[in-house]
Formats: sequence, structure tokens, C-alpha cells
Amino acid sequence: MPATAAEAELTVVTGAPANGGSCVAHHEGRVVFVRYALPGERVRVRVTADRGSYWHAEVVEVIDASGDRTDSLCPIAGVGAAGCCDLAFAAPEAARALKAQVVANQLQRLGGFDWSGADAGAEQLSASGPTGWRTRVRLEVGPDHRPGFHRYHSDALVTDLRCAQLSHGMLDGLAESLANNVSTADLPPAAQLHVALDDDGRRHVVRTVRHGGRTATKVVEGGYEAVQRVGGRSWRVPVTAFWQAHRDAVRVYTNLVAEWAQPGAGMQVWDLYGGAGVFAAALADAVGRSGRVLTVDTSRASTRAARVALADLPQVNVVTDSVRRALTSQRSGADVAVLDPPRAGAGREVIDILAAAEVRRVVHIGCEAASFARDIGLYRERGYAVEKVRVFDAFPLTHHAECVALLTRAQR
Repeated sequence: MPATAAEAELTVVTGAPANGGSCVAHHEGRVVFVRYALPGERVRVRVTADRGSYWHAEVVEVIDASGDRTDSLCPIAGVGAAGCCDLAFAAPEAARALKAQVVANQLQRLGGFDWSGADAGAEQLSASGPTGWRTRVRLEVGPDHRPGFHRYHSDALVTDLRCAQLSHGMLDGLAESLANNVSTADLPPAAQLHVALDDDGRRHVVRTVRHGGRTATKVVEGGYEAVQRVGGRSWRVPVTAFWQAHRDAVRVYTNLVAEWAQPGAGMQVWDLYGGAGVFAAALADAVGRSGRVLTVDTSRASTRAARVALADLPQVNVVTDSVRRALTSQRSGADVAVLDPPRAGAGREVIDILAAAEVRRVVHIGCEAASFARDIGLYRERGYAVEKVRVFDAFPLTHHAECVALLTRAQR
């Protein structure tokens, strides 16, 4: 073996799934994280990164295939192709089982918690299948002024836009729309195209370009804001702002948050990393005019949408700030907190504040298994008990999952 293993090829047998979409294998005492493999397969792989004590590799040839391997459900994904659907080669039920195993492993290792629900696999958000679920997508523009998806860990783009995640027809006619509405000068390399299908069935396409520290925005098709509806209430959310990509995610999560948070009349509730305030709306209805809901997010676009959509709810206070700063300025605690942080999780400082404020009931949502598990461990260190955990296959065809936990703490 050369001094550096990068580009070397070897044959391994894969073991358990690892967080991040790989399977664990071993070669001459070294751990190898293999992408595009399933547990129990004998595969020939090419090493793509040498990290000293471990390597990253990708499959070159499947010698002995798992019974869970299937023809790719995404025509543009795979080794050397687009990085959009990195589990498109796994049977959907097998992919859901792998995701649950990964979450269970992370919860045990990083959170010190044994989750009993792993055997059931990650839950489907809808019965419509693993394809056609995405209603928002961001594309990047290449040197040829054409939009595309990134190859895995690469600046190179795949300009075939037939990703299987996308709602049917979502990108049909995009090239013509671009040709009719923007010049090539308006599509410089590294520009981004944000595409959204809203709840009125309209498509919106917005181009953004970074100039120094500022972002220039241009509406290519539709409008800058997309109409989204949840529970009889409407939001106008900028196409460039965060909204759940899965068409059924907001409904499922909102119902679960309302059930687990158990908000009641007069309660004080914190909706943290609250985005456009969808959870805040449901919580505000439950606490009534005598209660109070604080919803916090750093995104000006999202909190602006929240203020407009929730203007008829005086019990809701929308704050544009970091969660840590916003909570530090609060003079009193809360009965319930709902957290939906970004991939990095909430972290020690925020969880310390919740514990110091004696928040008795927490609903915590996480879209990255390791940071979710780490946060669960931090709660447990501060006296919280994990009452329930559910894992959703919110990103079919990929290794990602959404995790939700209910944590409670006895009042001191």
C-alpha cells in the first residue's frame, strides 16, 4: 500500500451502517467508511480520502450484493454522479431500517440512551412512496451558465435535473424560463437558483448571487414569496427562506408538537429556531390570550413572514435574534420549549439556559443524528428524562432522517 491510500483499490466486506451514509468496513486493522454500500456486501472500493486512522471510500464494483440492493430509484445519483440521492440503490424499507439503526447507535454512544424503537425503522411521512416528495430545491449555476446538482463533495455539477426527490414536473421547462427571463450575465458561475412549488400549485424561481458580503436577488418566475398553508392559516414565505422540503413534513410535525408539548391556557411557551412561526401558531391557539408564546429565529426573512402570518395573535412575540441572546434577556422561564435547531443542534449553552429556567417539558427536533444524540445526552445530564423518541424518513432516497424527542423534568 502506498504512503497515502487515496485512489487505491481494495476489496472489503461491509458491516454496520455509519452516520453520514456509509457502511463500516475494515482493512488491515484500519476502519474504512464505504459509501454506496449496504451492510453485508463484498465490494471493491476506491479510497477517496486518507485520514490516517481511517479511510473514506466508494464502491467501484459490487461482488456479492445484499438482498436489499435494488436498481437506483434516482436516474442521476450514484458513484461519480449527483450527490442528491445517496441511498437510491437501497430498497425503501431497508433504507428506513438503516436510518433507525444509525439513530439508535448515536443515541447510545453520544446520548447514553437506549432507544427501543429502532427495530420498527424510521417512519414514513406519507404513504405516497419515496419519490416525488420535495417541493423546494436549490440548484447551483456552473461555468456554462446551466444549473445543476453537485456531485458528492465536489464543485462539479450534474446538469441532468431529473432528481427523483422532486415533485413531478417541478423543473420542467426551467431552461426555457431562464432563457426567456434572464441573460447569461445574470447567471454567473456559483449563482444559485431557488425553486419552490407552493400550496397554490405555483412555481417560483428566484436567483441569488453573492457580491462581497451582500446578496443580489432576482425573481425569474412566479414571485419572491410562496404561499404555504397549515391548519387553516396561510404564510407567505420567501423562496430563499427555510421551509420544510417534504410536502407532508410541516403537517406531521405540527400535529406532533401540539400533542407532545401539551400547551394549556395561560402557559408560557418558547418556540426556538422557530422559522416562520408554524409551531408558534399551533401553540398560541392552545395557550390562548392569557398565555404567551415567544418564537425566535436568526433569519430576518423567516421572522418577517411570522410577524405577518401571526399578526392576529397578540400572545405571540416574534424575535429576530440568536436563541442564546433572546433567552438570556427573558425575565421569566417557560412551561414548555419546542426546539427545531439547524444541523449543528442546540448545544450546551442553550440547553443550560433551558435547565436553569426550569422548563419542565421540551420537544426537541433534530435533522442530524449525531448532534441530536449529543443534545439528548446534554438534557439527560441536566436531569431531563427521555419520554418518547420518533424518527421520520423525512428525506427519502438519502441517508438523512428527522428525529423528535419528548423530554420532561420534575419541578424542583
